[in-house]
Amino acid sequence: MSEQEFDPGIDVRFLKAGMNFEYGPGVYGPRPEYRSLDAIRGSLRDPNCEGPDPVYAIAMDVGRVDDRDELVRRKLLFGIVMYAKGSLGDGPVQSQGHVHAVSPHCGWSTPELFEIWEGRAIVYGQENSEDNPGRCVAIEAEPGDRVVMPPRWAHFVANADSQSVLIFGAWCDRQYGFDYAQVRAHGGLAWFPLMPDGGQINWIRNSTYSVSKLDCRKARTYPELGIHRGMPIYNHLQSDPESIQWISNPARFAKLWQRFQP
Repeated sequence: MSEQEFDPGIDVRFLKAGMNFEYGPGVYGPRPEYRSLDAIRGSLRDPNCEGPDPVYAIAMDVGRVDDRDELVRRKLLFGIVMYAKGSLGDGPVQSQGHVHAVSPHCGWSTPELFEIWEGRAIVYGQENSEDNPGRCVAIEAEPGDRVVMPPRWAHFVANADSQSVLIFGAWCDRQYGFDYAQVRAHGGLAWFPLMPDGGQINWIRNSTYSVSKLDCRKARTYPELGIHRGMPIYNHLQSDPESIQWISNPARFAKLWQRFQP
């Protein structure tokens, strides 16, 4: 096992110096893809900022070899991500804001389930990516915390600690894709995170959207979705796979998503 603060239930080691991943016996996964600073500038408050490059490393389709067929059958995909420490100008290291593209097999912009493994994260989401962003939330999450981003919500993840890397895992739909059109048209999402001098994150509104309020809070639990408290989200696949099937089949909770609180 790697030496992070939280046991994710799957043997992956994180080589921080080179932002690389190493898979243990019986675990498969690809070489990481690296997101450059240039690739995400279009959704940052200061697109000309300086910062770590690459910004983060990501590997999609990670799992135990024995689980591969079940993952494919259920159209589920597990990903792991490591963010660099530091800052992007006066803001935190973050991903590019995006909406999940509609998945061909289910016809939904699918949800995502995050689990923080090391460091501190802010998971930001807004109900819409058009001019009126609707509800906006910024969720602070620490090792062991989970955050569910519902269908159709625009979102990004930020590293809330400039002195440490951020590591997390996430369940996604196997036919995932990203839609950046509205986010780039607005120059980012409705709220920008600021981290002056590497300190505590605060927020500034993006004036290209209608006026909105931002709800900042801690991560919560999700009993209504069947997520078991204390069990790593990867282990749900073997213990209770139906408890994560809503990720690739969100229609089973169609009514719940209408006013879902991330």
